[in-house]
Amino acid sequence: MMQPAPRKGGRRRFFRPRRKVCKFTTGELSLDFDYRDARIFRLFVTEHGKIIPRRISGNCAKAQRKLAKAVKRARKLSLVPCSDAHKV
Repeated sequence: MMQPAPRKGGRRRFFRPRRKVCKFTTGELSLDFDYRDARIFRLFVTEHGKIIPRRISGNCAKAQRKLAKAVKRARKLSLVPCSDAHKV
């Protein structure tokens, strides 16, 4: 009967990622932002103009909804570039 080959590197270590926290509820950024505030959009919008999802940005649901609404309003007024992923 054959025995399995030994693994290289020994025992695997378990990696636990840090829990992301909402920048708005911790007080780092104010939840009272407007669609004209471009410095906030730079943190949560890609260079193509797509909104970064909650699971990646770490926002709470309330802040993400408010952010998405403000980004969509800014897109209407051409303050933020639109994502034309379907045209590429």
